[in-house]
Amino acid sequence: MLPRTAFSEEHEIYRESVRRFVEREIVPHHAEWESAGMVSREVWRAAGEHGLLCPFVPEEYGGAGGDFLHVAVVAEELARVDATGPAFHLHSGIVAPYILHYGSEAQKRRWLPGMCTGEIIGAIAMSEPAAGSDLAGMRTRALRDGDEYVINGQKTFISNGQLADLVITACKTDPEAGARGISLMLVDATTNGFARGRNLDKVGWKAQDTSELFYDDVRVSVEDRLGEENRGFHYLMQQLAQERLIIAIRSAVTMESALAWTVDYTRQRQAFGRAVADFQNTRFKLAEVKARAVVTRTFVDRCLELHMQGGLDANDAAIAKLHATETLMQVLDDCLQLHGGYGYMWEFPIARAWAGHRVSRIAGGSSEIMKEIIARTL
Repeated sequence: MLPRTAFSEEHEIYRESVRRFVEREIVPHHAEWESAGMVSREVWRAAGEHGLLCPFVPEEYGGAGGDFLHVAVVAEELARVDATGPAFHLHSGIVAPYILHYGSEAQKRRWLPGMCTGEIIGAIAMSEPAAGSDLAGMRTRALRDGDEYVINGQKTFISNGQLADLVITACKTDPEAGARGISLMLVDATTNGFARGRNLDKVGWKAQDTSELFYDDVRVSVEDRLGEENRGFHYLMQQLAQERLIIAIRSAVTMESALAWTVDYTRQRQAFGRAVADFQNTRFKLAEVKARAVVTRTFVDRCLELHMQGGLDANDAAIAKLHATETLMQVLDDCLQLHGGYGYMWEFPIARAWAGHRVSRIAGGSSEIMKEIIARTL
């Protein structure tokens, strides 16, 4: 692999701490969480205590005053062991930045300290049953009534939906204005009229709670609006580049892990009197996988460096997500094939990764949407 230049020595020291936490507090319990359909709240609080949550948040709001690279380290170390249950990357890298960037001083002080400790778990609700990647087509309404907004509607496929204490909810405050009529609301999960539906039964990522959410005359104060009215779509577009970069980061690490699992398996597995790794087909397939992993890692790291310089645009983020997720599924399919029948058994990590990461081509904007974004630059 080419040397990585984005991370400092301080980041690598942090990585070692995160890796120890993951091995001690997450790996032994992940199968149990898969059966339960969600992780424990205790691991969220433990992660907060060990500095894994919102590490970029300034100290005045309860964080460690780090940067996005610390978020990337946590995402990578979870992906390294394919720990898909704890959605720390969503909480820290997607939800918290909305509050830090667009929130009022009161909103920052109300929500961010608890998000740093793990006492408050965050989610963001954009997708709807009839509007997935088409955010402009959302139907959830937040209509003004004096000093309050009244929210009615439904969201689906919401990660952290069962555990969330705070849900950033995208709503139409001007239903006739399309994308220009969207606002973001900070919804406390204890608010009357807010309800969680079932914990959705997914093909993979079984330990991560993913839910339907319902809003029935949910009243929130005007002070709970995040940023300006009808500017929500603009805010979403600004933050989606980072969300897509996180998906690409996780995909790059998962490729590297899949390669390591498959090299180990094929060296141990015998066929026709010799190790599977000794067959030319195996060596060539693994060589292809390594080449894909190295190329993906190199481009994603360059995007990470650009992002830290403030230069990652929507087009490059879309390219990173499209390439990383499409390539990942090729890699996982090839690696599963080299495991033979055992690759289809759930106890093997390649099987869980193959099933789980299929969603990466959909979440955060489908591959088709990424192609639309890229095509506009041609």
